[in-house]
Amino acid sequence: MDTLNPTEVCPSPLPPDRVEAVELSDEEILRYSRHLIMPEVGLIGQRRLKAARVLLIGTGGLGSPLGLYLAAAGVGTLGLVDFDVVDFSNLQRQIIHGTKDVGRPKLLSARERILDVNPHCNVELHETALTSANALEIVRDYDLVIDGTDNFPTRYLVNDACVLLGKPNVYGSIFRFTGQCSVFWAEHGPCYRCLYPEPPPPGMVPSCAEGGVLGILPGIVGCMQANEAVKLLLGRGEPLIGRLILFDAMRMRFREFKLRKDPDCPICGPNRTIHALIDYHEFCGVHAEEAVPATEFDLAPSEVARRLENRNGNDLVLLDVRTPEEWEICRLPGAKLIPIAELPERVRELEGAPEIIAYCRSGQRSARAVELLRAAGHRRVWNMAGGILRWSDEVDPTVPKY
Repeated sequence: MDTLNPTEVCPSPLPPDRVEAVELSDEEILRYSRHLIMPEVGLIGQRRLKAARVLLIGTGGLGSPLGLYLAAAGVGTLGLVDFDVVDFSNLQRQIIHGTKDVGRPKLLSARERILDVNPHCNVELHETALTSANALEIVRDYDLVIDGTDNFPTRYLVNDACVLLGKPNVYGSIFRFTGQCSVFWAEHGPCYRCLYPEPPPPGMVPSCAEGGVLGILPGIVGCMQANEAVKLLLGRGEPLIGRLILFDAMRMRFREFKLRKDPDCPICGPNRTIHALIDYHEFCGVHAEEAVPATEFDLAPSEVARRLENRNGNDLVLLDVRTPEEWEICRLPGAKLIPIAELPERVRELEGAPEIIAYCRSGQRSARAVELLRAAGHRRVWNMAGGILRWSDEVDPTVPKY
């Protein structure tokens, strides 16, 4: 059997017996010919790619370039985990989906596009949210996991599942103009918890839906993740184990940081205290994205509209806690803009307000604003549940969604 040059080798998660059982057809040899003539890949390397089983967590911004490039590279089996449907707001960056796919499950759209790129790729669908109840069962059947998620509970869940099962975790994250990429493999270096022992306080790090993301950025970071995955599968090159790459798209700069294994890490350290998956939403202090909990301070948009119609003078302040950029997209008549980040310093501007109704895009930031205002002494303060998105659905459809 062909052998790789022993120089520049790196750890590979592939079992050798599975690689030995793989052969390439004449059509595949033609398809992958630009790989086969490279000594770093060659016939044995392409067999490794075909033998590989890779799990992609998410088919959104990062998952789009990952799915397309790994399929094109010849990865034999791609597992996709997602439970969302394609939305118009996805199309600015999630290039695996098209306008015709709006409203379709992302898994079906992604599989269709992947098979169009490479019909030799076997695509396995997991139409579910990754949870503590199913993560080990799903991850166990794959050689390598690539994290394309956008929230902290799932990142910690993916990390812990990979550590417990001994799988490499190719990590990426994006926000606005910046991205991160690394490889966490506890058997050979640090894990995600070594870098981030504790999650940030809830609400401190805005989501992409709140803060935005440059549409090109997930393509760049996703390609970096795909590059790392292919290197690991080939067993060649220097992977990002023990290194974190920070990318600044606005300045086109890369910075590299060395990462060390934390001897006190609760899951990959010598005296670990985590031996099973936990409740990661509780650990991160956040609620599941699909279920923002109702509180006694919530008002339906229809009730807000009624109160606004019947208000008398300045007896009611309608408080918009979104960013100035969101304010320019759309706003409710008569609202006062104080972004949530500025509210602690500007809370005095609301002194004497008999009643306050706060709103944002979806109701999450305004719920935090209600907590802050009540802590500051305001008692008649409410949150418009569902935010301006629900207002557009139930009160005024001329207000654009974003």
